[in-house]
Amino acid sequence: MKIGVLAVQGDFAEHIASLRKVGVEAQEVRLPHQIEGLDGLIIPGGESTTLSRLMSIYGLREPVERLCREGKGLWGTCAGMIMMAREITEEDPEPLGLMDIGVQRNSFGRQIDSFEQDLEVDAFDGGPFHGIFIRAPGVIRVGAGVEVLASLPDGQPVAMRQGKMLASSFHPELTKDTRFHQLFLDIASDLTSDLTSGGSAASL
Repeated sequence: MKIGVLAVQGDFAEHIASLRKVGVEAQEVRLPHQIEGLDGLIIPGGESTTLSRLMSIYGLREPVERLCREGKGLWGTCAGMIMMAREITEEDPEPLGLMDIGVQRNSFGRQIDSFEQDLEVDAFDGGPFHGIFIRAPGVIRVGAGVEVLASLPDGQPVAMRQGKMLASSFHPELTKDTRFHQLFLDIASDLTSDLTSGGSAASL
């Protein structure tokens, strides 16, 4: 497996460390040619408007969209989920429009309102996953082809899958639990055929 982590802004180093724990030597991606040949790409958390601006400056938007259309794995965490969304409630940033979800930035409040929550995740065993939510975006719409993998106790979706796309509003890379990173590897390797594969971005 050849997995890249977008490394222009945000907590990309933590994702790389988590991938190493599951046996993958990840590649930092800062320029378009570094996306070529990848089996999957992670868009990390950070500041979504800055992330969007840097992706445009470095010409990364179209290569990421193409990677998704070609059926490769794509995972966005927090700000990365905002970038993957079909639409957001704010005018900025401009999302990539890949996953059929609607997202609201900073839905749970400011930095001081960050929280942690144990989550029941349908996609893997081993008990609850400890979710860390930092200025987390909220999902306000889930398309018909999107599977919700985890929700908060009030029913708010916080982890979703559509085809080979994975999105989470929290930060799995800030925990020692690597189950979400292993899940992404399985998705990128096409080893999760029991989960929905509908709604691929190949048609976008």
